[in-house]
Amino acid sequence: MEEFKHYTVMRNEAVDALNCESGKIYVDCTLGSGGHSELILSRIQPDGKLISFDVDEDAIKAASKRLEHYENLIIVKDSYTNIKKVLQRLGIEKISGGVLLDLGASYHQLTKQERGFSFSKDAKLDMRFNQDAGFSAYDVVNSYSEKELVRIFSEYGEERFSKRIAKKIVEKRSEKPIETTLELAELVLGAVPKIKHKIHPATRVFQAIRIEVNQELNNVKKVLEDIIPLMSIGAIISVISFHSLEDRLVKNFFKQKAARCNCPPNKAICDCPPSSLKIVTKKPVCADEKEIRENPPSRSAKLRVAQRI
Repeated sequence: MEEFKHYTVMRNEAVDALNCESGKIYVDCTLGSGGHSELILSRIQPDGKLISFDVDEDAIKAASKRLEHYENLIIVKDSYTNIKKVLQRLGIEKISGGVLLDLGASYHQLTKQERGFSFSKDAKLDMRFNQDAGFSAYDVVNSYSEKELVRIFSEYGEERFSKRIAKKIVEKRSEKPIETTLELAELVLGAVPKIKHKIHPATRVFQAIRIEVNQELNNVKKVLEDIIPLMSIGAIISVISFHSLEDRLVKNFFKQKAARCNCPPNKAICDCPPSSLKIVTKKPVCADEKEIRENPPSRSAKLRVAQRI
């Protein structure tokens, strides 16, 4: 099997925040290559338990080998959005220690040619984290209406030229389907004004399509809502995000759950439920200079931490 490459971002910072202890239950929602899981496991011996989720078969194979000498680990091939159902099946009522979510795609996923995430290598439009899923980037590009394409490029890619790009895609696919990453990247390049860009003009469009294919933002919202009631009082949630949309979502969720009241100003009587979180990181924690030198993509990572109260 081809080596599964993934740099574990903010490995120590994210796991330090969990205050790992033996005898408690922890969840790693995004196993990846097993970097965070390995550190958690090393700190919860001998009686702690870790449940790690991933939908990517390549990640599970690589991490299973890396972590094979740990007995107090359960690896689940499932989406973290099903955490409630999975914990119920495992007979776990509460996450007594903490939860970690690393929302970044792995280096392996982004660079493995046939996965179709990158326009630096020509491949079929794919972008699925879960290779068993039926819906791919090809479906978004070739079946979404012009209006829907504009929406996802604007919302998920924060792309200024969404309308031009969507129009060009619809025109092009009326002749024949758009099938490869390079085909799409060149089409985007031809749709935007010829000005000097810091990043390739297709970067935001590819990000938007990836988010749509994998329902990334909806999944984060769902898992955050599901996780909080599953956490024991005192348990920690540690979340690493990689773009402003995710970070804003996590920040606002923590803020809402930590607030005493979320009522509109004109409401006479507050009927808000009591606060369920205490924010631990007033500002997001970022990777240090050494880590950014070793792994440049970590410069965009932001870690936010909260505690169940």
